[in-house]
Amino acid sequence: MIKVSKSLNATQKIASDLAKKIISTKSIDGAYVIGLEGELGAGKTTFVKGFAKALGVKERITSPTFVIMKRYELRGVYKLLYHIDAYRLKDEKELIQLGIEEIFSNPGNIVLIEWADRVKKVLPKNRISIHMDHVSKKERKINITE
Repeated sequence: MIKVSKSLNATQKIASDLAKKIISTKSIDGAYVIGLEGELGAGKTTFVKGFAKALGVKERITSPTFVIMKRYELRGVYKLLYHIDAYRLKDEKELIQLGIEEIFSNPGNIVLIEWADRVKKVLPKNRISIHMDHVSKKERKINITE
């Protein structure tokens, strides 16, 4: 499904709609994983902000570029939201060292990974992939593949 966003708020609304859809379902095989890809500045972190807000996260969401991973508590069917930025990782082995296999195996988790294309080898096959492209200074094309 392809969506076009003409603003930061529109990108966050698209993310919010996806979050609401996800929390109405329950993953039985492990965590719900969403991989975000796209050029620098395409809106990946903006997307995560809208997604997290829709799940009730009150903390300020910033990209975990330097810490690699942040964790937020959720209420409801899903208990934890993980926000990972793989931009600085050399390869997927570094993600494994952070305990990603255990995180992926827990059906109470939702995991959003920015720069997911850098760690594709360890991502579960059953995931949502989101690719974001610049169309213009403010407009983005968001391709969501379930």
